[in-house]
Amino acid sequence: MIFSLLEGEAAKPANGGDWWTYVILAVVAVAFIVLFIVLPSRKRKKQEKDAQDLINAVGPGNKVKTIGGICGIVVEVDNEESTFVLETGSETTGKCYIKFDRQAIYQTDAKVEEEKKPETETAPAAEPATENPEAAPVAEEPKVEEPAPEPVPAEEPAAEVAPETAPAAPKKKGGKKKSSDNN
Repeated sequence: MIFSLLEGEAAKPANGGDWWTYVILAVVAVAFIVLFIVLPSRKRKKQEKDAQDLINAVGPGNKVKTIGGICGIVVEVDNEESTFVLETGSETTGKCYIKFDRQAIYQTDAKVEEEKKPETETAPAAEPATENPEAAPVAEEPKVEEPAPEPVPAEEPAAEVAPETAPAAPKKKGGKKKSSDNN
């Protein structure tokens, strides 16, 4: 493409008859900007939002590991100061309570609660069955499976089948055949 542009520059007149190549170059440049700047930034913003939702979901009773490596159980959360109190240690070693900023959370077992959309948009709610007994669906009776008939014992013994006299040859896989003739 570069060589064709250079050849075209020398061969074409000075009136700029090959303007469409500049349009193509501009479209390619815009496409690269979109691919390498805009799309990754959208993905990063989504990841940051998910991380913030997870941090906001932390409450008393959740296990937390901080960025400093301290592990414990959250006992108190202060939303105004954006802090939480972490309980570490045990009864035998002694408990310790440390106050952290919420941004110090590295890992947690908290679950983000998904917001449920109201169902008014999809379909109206079904009316209670007590208002209109005729329209109430009738519950089907459970189907009872009939037991399978038991096999009738044969009165005559089955005839014995004679065993094969020659064992069956094993099947060969389709690989290379060895030849006994070496040249």
